[in-house]
Amino acid sequence: MTLQRTESTIEALPQTVQARLAQPGWRFGHLTARMLAPDRVAIEVLLLDTTTGGCEVLTAPLPPGMLEYPSLAPTIPAAHRAERAVRDFFGLRAAGSRRSNSLLLHDNVWPLDFTPLAPELGGTREPYTFRKVLGEGVHEIPVGPIHAGIIEPGHFRFSCVGEIITNLEIRLGYQHRGIEKRLAELPWPQTRYLAESASSDTAAGNGLAHAVAIEQLLGLDCPPRAQALRTLALEVERVANHAGDLGALCGDIGFSPGAALFPPLRGAALALAQLLSGNRRQRWYIRPGGVARDLTPAREAAFVEQLAELKHRLRDYVPLMLENPSVLDRMEGTGHLTASLARDFGLVGPAARASGGDYDARTAFAHGVYPLHAPAPASRHTGDVLARAQLKADELWASLKLLKHLVQSLPEGPVHTPCEDAVLPANAVGVGIVEAWRGELIHWVTTDDAGAIARYAIKDPSLNNWTGLAIAVRGNLVADFPLVNKSFNLSYSGNDL
Repeated sequence: MTLQRTESTIEALPQTVQARLAQPGWRFGHLTARMLAPDRVAIEVLLLDTTTGGCEVLTAPLPPGMLEYPSLAPTIPAAHRAERAVRDFFGLRAAGSRRSNSLLLHDNVWPLDFTPLAPELGGTREPYTFRKVLGEGVHEIPVGPIHAGIIEPGHFRFSCVGEIITNLEIRLGYQHRGIEKRLAELPWPQTRYLAESASSDTAAGNGLAHAVAIEQLLGLDCPPRAQALRTLALEVERVANHAGDLGALCGDIGFSPGAALFPPLRGAALALAQLLSGNRRQRWYIRPGGVARDLTPAREAAFVEQLAELKHRLRDYVPLMLENPSVLDRMEGTGHLTASLARDFGLVGPAARASGGDYDARTAFAHGVYPLHAPAPASRHTGDVLARAQLKADELWASLKLLKHLVQSLPEGPVHTPCEDAVLPANAVGVGIVEAWRGELIHWVTTDDAGAIARYAIKDPSLNNWTGLAIAVRGNLVADFPLVNKSFNLSYSGNDL
């Protein structure tokens, strides 16, 4: 990956970003802040070039004592959640943003791991206020953060007229664990264990993004066999979660056959993960330099056999769901998200491609065997629950085909290049961009003068997509929310970090 670093003045930052994004193939990646010195901070913006597979980091230092910077959100709506996180953890205000509520922090105090940049910010913060929807007959329905099912905590505040949702405000942060700060405190060889824990259902995706970023810092090439094994892990994770999502959608509409048949298929995909990595969640498998263990001939043969059986069962079960008139009637037109809103708010992954998008990080950025062996991005255009379900089914077939090809053509050779004793270069940047099963996942690592990690930023695909969910439920019945929510199936912990 070609990575360019550019310095901008803080005043010119919005114009500089807009000029880059006006070029064909460029997209907004992430925004964060980084301490340059104990009393100096900079806003940094990551921009991605999907045409060349490169990226640019724009650094805009703030003058000492300055705690405000011009917001990007008025012209780049995709930046608003990242700006709110910067407000939470660095005390920096995005001037001009209409969305200043806390993204992650609760109550009215700073977290214990936060050192405010100015004494006046060290006491209390502005209380969180929910948006009020006014009008005759409008009422609110609060749901969560504790839910009836075994799911992560999040609070949903519905404003409704009768049973019609007019607005949904989603408040998260209950899963905040201080992961990014801790990643900047650990010796880098230990960071992989925490990095892949950002969202446990995406251990392979997070592990791969972390490994790509560290290898970029070290100038290290991963062996071809390890690259193929990493890709197997990533695609198995995609198959397991997409199959699970189809079953969960069936459960939300009371379609008992699908609700009963798809969970065992998810289990079969997790069994492939165990054959490959040694555990069903694929924890501790992908690491900088390669992978933790090889695929032996015996396990390779079992993998091929079980993969064929999984494909056969999916061929029977997917039409049972997606060609059933009652299922189609329940999903079609529900939770509609327009292509323009999906694009403006930077949605990624299946949620974006179901609304007409065609961006898939596998076709643009180097990770595993991609982009050389990237499948053509699946795409739908209606932007409803049905489109998101159909797109995940489309991706299942593409992943199964790729898995079969890779496992039957694994190159010979080592599966790891030793690098644990290497020292990270000083004042350097490494960026790992991966198409995880929910979409574009970014790990962005910056080192200091001594080569230690100074800032480790993670952009989970859910950071982009929670806004899409809030928009998609507008105009739908309250009873439709579980179905729309499951069609996105976003990560609370990946957002909260």
